[in-house]
Amino acid sequence: QVQLVESGGGLVQPGESLRLSCAASGSNFGNYAVGWYRQAPGKQRERVAAMTSGGTIIYVDFVKGRFTISRDNAKKTVYLQMNSLKPEDTAVYYCSAGISSRASDYFGQGTQVTVSS
Repeated sequence: QVQLVESGGGLVQPGESLRLSCAASGSNFGNYAVGWYRQAPGKQRERVAAMTSGGTIIYVDFVKGRFTISRDNAKKTVYLQMNSLKPEDTAVYYCSAGISSRASDYFGQGTQVTVSS
């Protein structure tokens, strides 16, 4: 069992950056794949990025080159560095963890990211 708590969301202007953090609790965190999903109003939740326990990283096309996922297993923390933010990045962002590379067995409560001028 893994519990996840996100932080770092907020309101930024287009082109700016944000770093989301996700604090995990529970045992064997290093054995889980971790990821970030997002859900915009009226849309389904979609995966943004994931990192396996072995360090393989997967990004969805629309964030490649702008977002970076990382993890610190000693601190049981997952990060999402988001650069060059666009209005279409506005969504609730969820941290996730799981056994498979989809990292979708556990989700946090979400943090709001709003990109607007």
